[in-house]
Amino acid sequence: MNRKNFLRLGGVSLLGLAGRKAVGAFADPAVRPAARIGGALTARRWAMVIDARKCFEEEGCDDCVRACHRVHNVPEFDEQRHEVKWIWKEPFQEAFISEHSPYANEMFHEKPVLVFCNHCDQPPCVRVCPTQATWRREDGLVMMDWHRCIGCRYCMAGCPYGSRSFNWVDPRPQIRQTNTDYPTRAKGVVEKCTFCDERLARGQLPACVEACKHGALVFGDLEDAGSKVRDLLRTNFTIRRKPELGTAPEIYYII
Repeated sequence: MNRKNFLRLGGVSLLGLAGRKAVGAFADPAVRPAARIGGALTARRWAMVIDARKCFEEEGCDDCVRACHRVHNVPEFDEQRHEVKWIWKEPFQEAFISEHSPYANEMFHEKPVLVFCNHCDQPPCVRVCPTQATWRREDGLVMMDWHRCIGCRYCMAGCPYGSRSFNWVDPRPQIRQTNTDYPTRAKGVVEKCTFCDERLARGQLPACVEACKHGALVFGDLEDAGSKVRDLLRTNFTIRRKPELGTAPEIYYII
């Protein structure tokens, strides 16, 4: 082999290796730039504790819902069949079917509790997605890539919590005030809560936590024994939604 052909072959080989690395970084759900931005909030395992007692006392408060939907450009449809939601409220006995008893404290009956994506340790939505449009990060966040979503809705069928919404129609005209710092979605894709990964990358807490004036939402590192979430779990009785399914949800409710 002469020198010219050797250099040409070497150049092609290096290009191939670089291309493989680039494609691998794009395809590997664990490799995402947001977690590597300087000043970002990081954790080994993100989790949230919700003090349902405080929410019961402020039953009409929806500051967290409005903050989340405003920041993430969640559309507002008049028709319920087109509803898109990241955070919403459900009656206690519907959110916690396995925990509900007709003889339990009456304060729980018909009381609304906050529900959203549980960012499970064993998320069934991730297992059934054929395009890796949804994946679980190393820090536990269950993410969405709307460009990869093909609208098959397997993830919606797999999620036992009803935590995902499908855009049956173009959502963009239904956004009251667009936040230009966050991308809007298109017709035919699924969306859900991401624990505000974009805010964590900027060193900010999730919008719902920041908006709650009553201290009912606490967010932190479950693997940090000195974190606020661990302290609350040590000192309070908490429940999770449908833990018997083996999904290991990481949102805990103090009741």
